[in-house]
Amino acid sequence: MPISSSFTSVFSKDWEINFTQCDPNGNLKYTELCNLLQLTAAAHSEVGGISFSDMQTFHQAWVLSRMRLEISELPKWKSIVTVKTWINSLEDSRSVRAIEVFCNGKKIAGSETFWVVFNTETRRPEKLALPYSHFEIFPERLATENRFSKINIPFESDLISEKIVVLSDLDIVNHVNNVKYLEWCLDLIPENKLLKSPIHSIEMNFLKELSLNDAVIITGNIDLNAAVFCISKEDRNCFALLIDWK
Repeated sequence: MPISSSFTSVFSKDWEINFTQCDPNGNLKYTELCNLLQLTAAAHSEVGGISFSDMQTFHQAWVLSRMRLEISELPKWKSIVTVKTWINSLEDSRSVRAIEVFCNGKKIAGSETFWVVFNTETRRPEKLALPYSHFEIFPERLATENRFSKINIPFESDLISEKIVVLSDLDIVNHVNNVKYLEWCLDLIPENKLLKSPIHSIEMNFLKELSLNDAVIITGNIDLNAAVFCISKEDRNCFALLIDWK
């Protein structure tokens, strides 16, 4: 679709937190916070003419490669949050996007995300086929204190769980949605720790896509201040997660 007349290079959208998005404490779930970030990025690409629908003309889609999320506070049920996003870099097949979350005028979370253009037929990265020069780039305007990074996966980890990918894990690109990986790992952390110890940061590396009926194993180490998880298929790492409670 054409570029919207309301398009701006810095985009914001308000969301009301509903009860289905909340944990037993009444706080927004970490997975739902990530969903809001993803939906806001998608809304910006929609008004900017580089949405999933636009890109499917060329069998392309944006897929998430890396993400860092820093959280100072979680919004609660019925809160209105404003999610603001802009682009730090965009060239050829890659883009870095910054996202911030505000509640009652206070910044409560920031995220740096790294996206790759992905051909949905060949399942390979490729150069973006659509024009994007109308997006102003803000390379110095960062949303997080620390940048995303490569997660070091421990050589020795405990086998925690095994899983088969089912239909409900898949998204419109026909692979496991990025938030599902996080959900699988969070479900393996003791509930008291998740409910009583707020997470400070979440970092994710998406290394290889997973598809329907794939068999995976989840390994990890959990201690007082941090947790590291790895999801692998046939001895190939597909996803790495680092959680920091400090």
